[in-house]
Amino acid sequence: MIRKFVHRLTRESGAATAEYAIVTMAAVAFAGLLVAIFRSDEVRGILLDLVQRALSFSG
Repeated sequence: MIRKFVHRLTRESGAATAEYAIVTMAAVAFAGLLVAIFRSDEVRGILLDLVQRALSFSG
C-alpha cells in the first residue's frame, strides 16, 4: 500500500503538460507587460522619433 502511494507521488505523467502550462502563463504575462509598456505615451514618442529619424536620414 505504501509502495502504491509513493509510486503515485513520484510518477511523472502529466509533468510535461504542467510545464507547458507554466511557460504559456509566463509568455502571456510577458506579452501583457509589453502591451502596457508600448501603450505609454513616452515609449510611443521615443519609437516615433526613432522611426522619423531613420526615415529622414540624409547621410
